[in-house]
Formats: sequence, structure tokens, C-alpha cells
Amino acid sequence: VQLVESGGGLVQPGGSLSLSCAASGFTVTTYAISWFRRAPGKGREWVTTMTNTGSTVYADPVKGRFTISRDNAKNTVYLQMNNLKPEDTAVYYCRVNFVTTYYWGQGTQVTVSS
Repeated sequence: VQLVESGGGLVQPGGSLSLSCAASGFTVTTYAISWFRRAPGKGREWVTTMTNTGSTVYADPVKGRFTISRDNAKNTVYLQMNNLKPEDTAVYYCRVNFVTTYYWGQGTQVTVSS
């Protein structure tokens, strides 16, 4: 099982970024996939989850600005982030939720700054 995030970078406040989480070793339609983030000096924070059936749920700080989606053919999950704020600066991780364990990606840095 492997998760590889990409798409992070530096963006100005109000801008957008799209993160990717490419999965291997399992099918993204079989298990729930989540995005988390860790801001400097803070603990890991849950951002959003898409279940195996495609249902989605979001943390309040990102609701209405972030969208999780997936491309079944590419076995990839995405996080579209709009209207970014400086407080969104963090390392973003994707995670697959198996029945008894989790697997994490290595993370991708998102910096929101003018």
C-alpha cells in the first residue's frame, strides 16, 4: 500500500491549489480516504473524508472552500482548495482507513502567504 501526495506549493491568500493523492496497492473506491493537515507548531487536524460510497464530510474551517473528489480510473483522490487563507498553511496528508489500520502518505507542503 502506498499513498503519494503532490500539488502543494506557495499561493497568495484567496488563491487555489489542487492536491493529489495517488494510491497503489488498493482501490480508492473500496475504502474511506481522508485528508489531514499539520500546521507549524500544531497537532494533526482532520480536514475531510470521502467514504467508499462517495459520501463526503468536511471540517468546519474548510467547509464551502475545499472539495474532495476521486478519479476511479486513475485511482487518485484530490483535494481542491479555494479561497485559501494564511491559516490553511500546513503539510497536507492523505490517509486510507482500512478496517484495523491506517496508511499515510508522506505529505505535501501548502503555504498561503502574500
